[in-house]
Amino acid sequence: MDKTTIEHFLHAQVRAWNTGDKEGFFAAYRSVAPEGLQIEYVGRGPAAEGWTILEGMWAQQNSKIEIEEVALIINGSEVACHNRNKVRGNLLAIETIELYHFDNGRLTVRYFIHQP
Repeated sequence: MDKTTIEHFLHAQVRAWNTGDKEGFFAAYRSVAPEGLQIEYVGRGPAAEGWTILEGMWAQQNSKIEIEEVALIINGSEVACHNRNKVRGNLLAIETIELYHFDNGRLTVRYFIHQP
């Protein structure tokens, strides 16, 4: 997967999240992970089937969190992102480092979450 495609996906999924566009959010993931998606919350258990995790994340957090993209580094098929997850309605923010690995239609995501 080339850098432009990866960058487009990363920005598209954040934009869809922030605008409450669930269809666009999932479409962005499906475009880069047609062969499967795994997500791990580092330190909270093993990686699991990603589509179920995304559904839960959307249902529990979308109305509460707005994402600010702080940094994005793409090296080949690996990406590191620093995102600031701002809690809507107050000044609280949750910092995350997110690692993405793209591999022949499969996507693995690892979230490192720093709770305030």
